[in-house]
Amino acid sequence: MSCSGSGSSGSGSSGSGSEFSREVQLATALLCGSSGSMPLLQLHRELLQRCEITEEEFCWVLQGCPRFLLVSRPAEDGWLRPEDCTVVARTSLRLCGRQEECGGCGGGSGGCEQLHLCKFFIYGNCRFGKGRKPCKFSHDIHSDHNLALLRECTLHELTEEQLSVLLLQNDNTLLPEVCVHYNRGDGPHGACSFQDDCTKVHLCQHFVRGDCIFGLGCKRQHAIDKHGCRMLEERGLGGDIINQLPFIYRNIHHLAAAEKCPDSSYEAADQQPEICLHFIRDSCRFQNGCRRVHFPLPYLWEVFDGVAWTALQDMEDIERDYCDPSKTQSSGDRPVDFLSWTRDSQAVRRLSTVSSVTKPPHYVLTTDWLWYYRAERGNWVEYGQPDDRQRTTSVTSRTLEEAFLADRTAEVRVVKDQRQYVVSFKDMYQRNPKHRTKRRVCRRPRFVSVAEVTNR
Repeated sequence: MSCSGSGSSGSGSSGSGSEFSREVQLATALLCGSSGSMPLLQLHRELLQRCEITEEEFCWVLQGCPRFLLVSRPAEDGWLRPEDCTVVARTSLRLCGRQEECGGCGGGSGGCEQLHLCKFFIYGNCRFGKGRKPCKFSHDIHSDHNLALLRECTLHELTEEQLSVLLLQNDNTLLPEVCVHYNRGDGPHGACSFQDDCTKVHLCQHFVRGDCIFGLGCKRQHAIDKHGCRMLEERGLGGDIINQLPFIYRNIHHLAAAEKCPDSSYEAADQQPEICLHFIRDSCRFQNGCRRVHFPLPYLWEVFDGVAWTALQDMEDIERDYCDPSKTQSSGDRPVDFLSWTRDSQAVRRLSTVSSVTKPPHYVLTTDWLWYYRAERGNWVEYGQPDDRQRTTSVTSRTLEEAFLADRTAEVRVVKDQRQYVVSFKDMYQRNPKHRTKRRVCRRPRFVSVAEVTNR
C-alpha cells in the first residue's frame, strides 16, 4: 500500500458531508477505540471488515480529511513504508471554557462553537454524575448544542468513551504535561525536585516521542506508576483513561509537532534549513561556512533517496504546480504528492527563502506566501482579491502571513460583505460562527520562474 499520489484530495470536503463521510466516521471510531491512534495497515484491515473501500479511496480519505494525521517514520535505510506509518485522530473541537457565560449546556449558547460538557465527565469520573446531586455541567453528548457541533464535524456516532479519547489528545487544557525534569538526571525521579508530589506526569520522553531504544530495559517509566495514578485520580481521571494515557501522550506529541507546519507532514518539514538570500544575490560573505543552504533559486525540491536528500530534476514544473492551490500533486509520470509529501513512497521536502513579510520591500527573491479560501463554486480565491461577485475580504495574504508567523495556532477575524468569519491556522479552515459553515484554507507561494531569477 502507498498513500502517495492517490488522486484528488477533495480539499473542500474535510470528511464532513463528503461522499466518504461514512468511512471517515468508521475510521475515527476505530482510532478512538484504540487509544486515539492505530498502525496504518491495521486501520485499513479493520476498515475493510466494516465497509467496502478500495485502497485508492482509503488513501484519498486519509489525505483529504484533516481528521487524520499520518505519522511516518523513515526506516534505517531512509525509505517510508506503510508498515512504519501510524494514523492519529484529531479534531478542532474543544470543551468550552465559558459554559456558564454561554448560557449553560442546554441551549442559548449564542453561537459558541465548542462543546458544552463536564470536564470530569470526559475524565470518566464525575462524582456529581454518580450521586444524588446533579452536575451543573452537561453529561449529554447528544444535547441540541453538542449534537449540532458533532454532526458538523462528523463525530456524532462516537460513543462517550471514544469522544473522551479524541478530546483528551486534542484539547491541551485537559491533561497535565509530561515532566521535563523527570527526564533529566539520575535516580528514580530524575531531576524532579517534587518527586512523588509532582503534579505533572512522569513518563519517558523518548517513549512519548516513539523513539526510545531501550524498550522494557528503560530506566524511565513507559506506563503510569502508582504515584502518577494517585495524582491523576485526584484530578478526577478514571482508571480506564489513566491506562490509556501513555499512548494518548504520544498522540499529543505527534499532533503538537504537526501544528508547527500544518501545510505538510511534520516529519518531512521539521527543522528544514533555509535557502540563503545573499547567495542568490552573489553576496554571501560566509561562503561554505554559511548555515543556510546555497542554491540559485528561492526554492529547492528534494527527495530522500535512502542515503541523503537529493535535488529533483523537474523542479520548476513541480514548483509551478505547487503554487496552484487547486492542485494536490504535481503533473508527470512520477508526481509529488503535496499532501503526504512523498514521491513513489519516498519522502519529499521543499526548502525556500525566508517569508517576504519578514524583510523590507527592497529584499528580492524572498518567498511571497499567498493565502486562499475555497469559494462556493469550488474555486480558490486569494484573500484581499475580489471573488466572482466582486466581494473582497478585510484581510489580505500579507495580513494572514504575518499573523501565521507570529502564532501558528492563532485565529484571525475576517469580514466579507458584512459577514463575519474566523480563519483558524490550527486546522486551516475559515468558519462562519453564525451559520456554522466552514471553508478550506490553504497557503501556497507565488510562482517564480527560473527566467525571472536569472533576469534579476
